[in-house]
Amino acid sequence: MENDDFSLWLGAFTATFTAIVCAGIFTIIFARPLIKLVVGRFTKRLMSERYPENIWEMVTAMTRMNPTMVIENSLRADSGKVIERPFGSPRKFLNFDGLIFSPAQLAVLPAHENEPVDMKVTIGPKAKRPLTLDIPLMSAALGYGIGVSEKVKIAMAKGTAAVGTATNTGEGGFLPEDRANSKYLILQYNSATWSKDPDILKQADAIEIHIGQGASAGAASFIPPEFLEGRARDVLQVPPGEIVVPARHQEINKPQELKPLVNRLRKMTEGVPIGVKICASAILEADLEVAIQGEVDFISIDGGQAGTKGGPPILEDDFGLPTIYALSRAADYLEKRGVKERVSLLIGGGFFNPGECLKALALGADAVFMGTALIWAMTHSQVTKAVPWEPPTQLVFYPGNMTDEFDEEEAAKYLENFFTSCVEEMKVAIRALGKNSWRQVNKDDLVALDEWTSKVTKVPLAYEPYEPITAGQKCSTKERRKWLSFFQKS
Repeated sequence: MENDDFSLWLGAFTATFTAIVCAGIFTIIFARPLIKLVVGRFTKRLMSERYPENIWEMVTAMTRMNPTMVIENSLRADSGKVIERPFGSPRKFLNFDGLIFSPAQLAVLPAHENEPVDMKVTIGPKAKRPLTLDIPLMSAALGYGIGVSEKVKIAMAKGTAAVGTATNTGEGGFLPEDRANSKYLILQYNSATWSKDPDILKQADAIEIHIGQGASAGAASFIPPEFLEGRARDVLQVPPGEIVVPARHQEINKPQELKPLVNRLRKMTEGVPIGVKICASAILEADLEVAIQGEVDFISIDGGQAGTKGGPPILEDDFGLPTIYALSRAADYLEKRGVKERVSLLIGGGFFNPGECLKALALGADAVFMGTALIWAMTHSQVTKAVPWEPPTQLVFYPGNMTDEFDEEEAAKYLENFFTSCVEEMKVAIRALGKNSWRQVNKDDLVALDEWTSKVTKVPLAYEPYEPITAGQKCSTKERRKWLSFFQKS
């Protein structure tokens, strides 16, 4: 019996092996002619058919209208509703690539490689209870329920706590676990009804009054009922049905009403920094003046490259100034108004690496907040749980169908590593500039590669010479003073 089984097995193996060998031989002999035949016929049709019948028509059509437009217009045609795109605009704005740092060499010497670098920052330095962070990088506002899942908020809290920086509640509900796991918590005061009890507000290390944001301007948000089921609805304490985050605060119906709200929140929280979050508009200086008159402790500005859980493409693509415009104008205005030492300037929108962050600090920001970059850092290798069959957003967004598979402990460690790596790179750069604190980095350390960037940032062009005075060279009294001042600083 055993011999019969062995014979059957050997016969099956031999037949299978023979079939594989024959298939291989057939492929070697006939594959090239077959491929040549198929490609030849396809090429002939491609080169001879009328354009309306030619598949190449799709290529030329998508050259005129890119694939993103094709897909989004198909979504509009299918639903007849406002579509929402996650992670912000794919549009290419002027960014920080047009700036480079000027390395210290001889006229200015680089710092020693073991020189300690101070990375601390204080938000709202004149507040009764200022917020001091270990690093000038922080989390952008990610709302629980209306944005991300509970696990993501916990991972964000733990990751930011590990490096001594702040997380932000966003417009979502106040999650007790968020407070319990975070070291510093910025609570966003939304225009809706939730998370406004004094007992909740008193737990914040800073309050950020949400006025607008880069990816959705100051428009209202509408959350369908099926997107907010379970615990999040209980946390928000809202009735069944669609949830609306209004475009305006009930307490602010004219610019002068910002100040009473700021004072009320300041008194309620016993002096933590109170600030506003705005999208950068063409009348940015007017918005900044209202904030200054409102006696805020900090201003958070979201540039046009900012992301969100989902926003109408028209708001993401066609509203708001590019981040570098907003930062340059805001820093100049606060300096001109003489409030730069009192009002902290926070900037976000399209920051993905330490070089961009340090350039923003050099242009006048006091801290940089990041959102999309942190989501990708937290998911890291976890995206393999979703792709290729599902988008990674299903792991992190509240109504995602794979949120249970998201590992918050793993994500928190990835986030900690990301922040640590970015800060260490920034320290290397600061030493290469001959300095030992990020606060010493300024516009003088930058040069612009193109006239457009130079004009926006008021940073000198790299191709314009900066010539030292040589022995015996004649120069004006003004030039002598300039160079004397330079060497005294050095």
